[in-house]
Amino acid sequence: MKFHEMFPYLRVRDAAKAIAFYEQAFGVKEKFRLTEPSGRIGHAELDFGCATLMLSDEYPEFGILGPDSIGGTSFSIHLHVDDADAVVDRAVRAGATIVRPLQDQFYGERSGNVRDPFGHDWNIGHQIEAVATDEMQRRYTAMMKGA
Repeated sequence: MKFHEMFPYLRVRDAAKAIAFYEQAFGVKEKFRLTEPSGRIGHAELDFGCATLMLSDEYPEFGILGPDSIGGTSFSIHLHVDDADAVVDRAVRAGATIVRPLQDQFYGERSGNVRDPFGHDWNIGHQIEAVATDEMQRRYTAMMKGA
């Protein structure tokens, strides 16, 4: 078996507002959307340049619920960018909230987390140093020991 691509697929309470937020916060472009006569979005795709993000409105009748309906999210999408500070600032101005402020990390990245207005977490970072795996493990172990 060969995998060809993998697409994150978000479920949100108001997909039209989410699309507008992601366009404003991250500067992405909508590729297309499929809209029911009622206005509910059954499927949309956003072009992040390096990847496609898929999303839809909630469909409670099929058990398709977003973070607001289930009381949180269990994952984060990582955006590796050129300037994490600028991207986090832009996302916050668009309506995201800071979950974990930006800081230099042991693994050689400056990163932090924001939560979008629809309940999804985004880890946003840029590389500040190339760190070999063994050195990363050493730093991680020291950090977990409180050193």
